[in-house]
Amino acid sequence: MITRRAATAGLATSLIGLSRAGWAQEAGLSVQEFTAAPSKLRLRPDAGGEVEAWTFNDSLAPVVRIRPGAELRLRLRNDTVLPLSLHFHGVRSPNAMDGVGGLTQEPVAPGQSYDYRFTPPDAGTFLIRPCVLGGSAEPQERGLSGLLIVEEASPPQVDQDLALLVDDWSLNDDGSLAPFEELSGAAPAGRLGSWLSLNGQPTPQKIEAPSGGRLRLRLANACNARAIRLRFDGLKAYVIAIDGQPTSTFEPLRASLPFAPGSRYDLLVDLAPEAGATGAVMALIGDGLPLLDIVTAGEKRPALPAIAPLPANTKLPDTIKLQNATRKDVVIKGDPKAPNAPWTINEAPGRPNGAPLVKVKRGSPVVLTLTNQTAFMQPLHLHGHSFRLLHALDDGWEPYWLDTVQVAENKTVRIAFVAGNPGKWLLASTVLERFDAGLWTWIEVT
Repeated sequence: MITRRAATAGLATSLIGLSRAGWAQEAGLSVQEFTAAPSKLRLRPDAGGEVEAWTFNDSLAPVVRIRPGAELRLRLRNDTVLPLSLHFHGVRSPNAMDGVGGLTQEPVAPGQSYDYRFTPPDAGTFLIRPCVLGGSAEPQERGLSGLLIVEEASPPQVDQDLALLVDDWSLNDDGSLAPFEELSGAAPAGRLGSWLSLNGQPTPQKIEAPSGGRLRLRLANACNARAIRLRFDGLKAYVIAIDGQPTSTFEPLRASLPFAPGSRYDLLVDLAPEAGATGAVMALIGDGLPLLDIVTAGEKRPALPAIAPLPANTKLPDTIKLQNATRKDVVIKGDPKAPNAPWTINEAPGRPNGAPLVKVKRGSPVVLTLTNQTAFMQPLHLHGHSFRLLHALDDGWEPYWLDTVQVAENKTVRIAFVAGNPGKWLLASTVLERFDAGLWTWIEVT
């Protein structure tokens, strides 16, 4: 349980520039070294003990920014004690670069390295996280996650572009990392942390912005299992992208958004014209915990253009011919309270050497009916593709693209996509303990 005391203990936080948080570097012609290694950190300022964290280049929550059309060249060096591979969550990358250890590549053994090299086809905000079949939860819980930001050719005009990676940590009373449980025959519910961080730092983070200014917030959920809602207090927020893909600009209903592990939002936030105005991004846990506090300062800046949608991604299909779609049921079962009810999809755990859930030719439309027969909300991520969330009567879809969807307890949703990316692609739980326990399947595009 996250308490307000745990979240705010010792936080006489000074004003900081979150756009400079973490590690950021432009991806150019040279290979970027990304060294995963142990680091001892004191996460909670009031903690007596240190966390045995794992970091990239000695930093938590690194940010890699590249220009549109640029090639990402990233060398993972594994100086940890576990096999690793990196998944670029939401990027429609070539299959060989999808980073699923045990399916699309061999995991990178301790002491070894691996080069990821590809040109992301889309602009957007994407997660960088571990992805090894049966071994993803502990590396991410120890801190191995970051953000890949692919800039638009003509980004909206803002005063600050802030990359905000939300995580939770399961800490002992002294601030050290709680031990990890061994996987058993039961279905693990997932590791819920007791302490929230933003870009690897205590919350709330505080920033100062121009009066009458505009911010771009890139919010991503890197928690192992915690699905929350975000609320925007005292802020005029407009969603401009979901899961990295542009959407028709809209204000969140009741100023809040669902925020499952793996989800991302890009928002534009207009600030009050007077100095000293405050606003906050809240995590709706208990009475609400502030993640980001914003205060305006200085004279009112000159007026900015009206907020407008990002240009549509013309690389995604205009339509999906549902009448021609290959259709497949995906039934999720499992019960953490029962000793013999493991997580399964269509009665079986994930198997890389088994038959795919569905095998289709490139360019085929696909509809998956996702039925959650469990007492837990199930967030699922489709690798290598973006999909539409269908209306209940098959008469259309929601006006945005997703790569991660929440299926509520004992509910059914349907997603549709064009299988335009050849290879083997996971459909997997983003609750990493469930993923490690086999809550995944895969599709094959030929």
